[in-house]
Amino acid sequence: MELTETRKTWLIETAKALKGSDRRLFMARTVKELGQGGQRRAERELGWHRELIRKGTHELESGVVCLDAFAARGRKRAEDHLPRLLDDIRAVVDSQSQTDPQFRTQRLYTRLSGAEVRRQLILQKGYTDDELPTAETIRTKLNELGYYPKKVAKSKPQKRFPKPKPSSRK
Repeated sequence: MELTETRKTWLIETAKALKGSDRRLFMARTVKELGQGGQRRAERELGWHRELIRKGTHELESGVVCLDAFAARGRKRAEDHLPRLLDDIRAVVDSQSQTDPQFRTQRLYTRLSGAEVRRQLILQKGYTDDELPTAETIRTKLNELGYYPKKVAKSKPQKRFPKPKPSSRK
């Protein structure tokens, strides 16, 4: 197959328009049409990566589509780095929390902010400042665990009403 400038442009634009395994299969079929030395030629003239072409060729020959592990990328959660973190947060917050005073909801309210929980984890549980996540992250973990920061008010007793004055009827 001859690679004219218009054909090169068409191949490059088509490859850019496709994603994932469709793109790899398109590249593999194109390289197969180029014949002997097609991978190097596609790399040199079309700017395609040979590893990507090899993966596409493997998919084409085997019929099995390789899945991209997009979910495995990115930053891991704080619990992955510190497996005991959630248990330690619960231990610190449980002593300072209470349920809804009117028992209208199952929510647990706590007086502690994320920054205070972070300080308590350092003091009580022996974490260092560098290994703990930020106060914002700890606040998020508190919400995920079902704790809601709020000024906890004790249940107020009902007001005593003054005794009615005896009427002075005679």
